[in-house]
Amino acid sequence: MVAAALRARHPEIAVETVGMTTRGDQILDRPLSQVGGKGLFIKELEVALAENRADIAVHSMKDVPMELPAGFALTTFGEREDPHDAFVSPRFASLDALPAGAVVGTSSLRRECQLRRAYPALAFKPLRGNVNTRLAKLDAGDYDAIILAAAGLKRLGFGDRIRTLLSTEVAIPAIGQGILAIEHRAGRDDLAAVLSAFSHPPADAAAKAERALGLVVEGSCEVPVGGLAIVHGDALRLDGFIGTPDGRQFVRHHVVGLAHDAASLGHMLGEHLLREGGRAILDSLVKTA
Repeated sequence: MVAAALRARHPEIAVETVGMTTRGDQILDRPLSQVGGKGLFIKELEVALAENRADIAVHSMKDVPMELPAGFALTTFGEREDPHDAFVSPRFASLDALPAGAVVGTSSLRRECQLRRAYPALAFKPLRGNVNTRLAKLDAGDYDAIILAAAGLKRLGFGDRIRTLLSTEVAIPAIGQGILAIEHRAGRDDLAAVLSAFSHPPADAAAKAERALGLVVEGSCEVPVGGLAIVHGDALRLDGFIGTPDGRQFVRHHVVGLAHDAASLGHMLGEHLLREGGRAILDSLVKTA
């Protein structure tokens, strides 16, 4: 998608795609929270950037750690795709339609935390692999339903597999979910100039707010954290939560303000969540790690 957009807008630039497989793609027998978290999806790409084997790397924003290594820069690319989580099942229309004991596949602690609170009668089973692999496991009968990011399904042409979208009252999405991010070496003003034409201000403001929240509350695959910023004109609303994997401890709140104060709003919400019980949750997770 990014290569096609660059070619269309800049036909004078030769665009070459370099396919890579990351550790996050290779380790499929354990949850990400047990093997290193979000960084597993981008480390090899950053090495390629550092070694000048690539100029830019394309990420799903939700897979990018809250702090970038020194020497790298990050920008949003294009309008945000649907940020919600999606319910996928060949037999059931929604989470509400699942019988007690039904097996739901997800390896996201964020999803598991929120869904255990809303649907305590369901069973949750780890699910790893790319989208095709996860759908194949569902179709083979290993699960009654699985939860995936709607954005990934739609971008890969599997939008028709979505039975329903999870409301943010049930599941706040991952920080940055649905946003494409471009990473490049810092100081590459030539790349920054080319990429700036693809910036989408609402997506950029949402990313700043959500990632500021994640930075304050130590958002990672090891901690159930979610955040979603909705931008309407100059206004921004940011919802966020921190919880334990079993959903028994949970704190949620939201803030509203101006989009140009996105980062400050994210920081404000993070500090509020920590004061209202989030710090105790983080401390309890450290003790049990």
